[in-house]
Amino acid sequence: MKSVNEMKLSFPSKSCNEAFARSAVAAFIMNLDPTVNELSDLKTAVSEAVTNSIVHGYRRQSGVIYISGRILENGRVTVKIRDKGCGIADVEQAMQPLFTTAADEERAGLGFAVMQSFCDKVRVTSTVGKGTTVTLEKLIGADD
Repeated sequence: MKSVNEMKLSFPSKSCNEAFARSAVAAFIMNLDPTVNELSDLKTAVSEAVTNSIVHGYRRQSGVIYISGRILENGRVTVKIRDKGCGIADVEQAMQPLFTTAADEERAGLGFAVMQSFCDKVRVTSTVGKGTTVTLEKLIGADD
């Protein structure tokens, strides 16, 4: 499938940049004329992935978060959120609702479940000590 548009950005793993990531991805897909629900869904999923990188990937230490996005000719949007943090030892376990590695904090362990509920497809790849990539896919225009 042919790519219509692409973008890449990176920013420090600071909590204040979570809103920036949401806004940047929202601006990127605006030419597809998404519904309010489609826009909100993707923004929420991006927010969860970025927050996971900050809280779990870098464990609130400094690092860089990378986002790349592609719009395909059929209105399918792919957004990748990547960190070079500690990685996830067991991705399948981490994706289970209520599982969290931040037991000392008030974390619900629902990040991946939220991403899955708001996107058509969520893929997670991770290597311990090297980082994690979350790939979100959403078809824009499916709500019509």
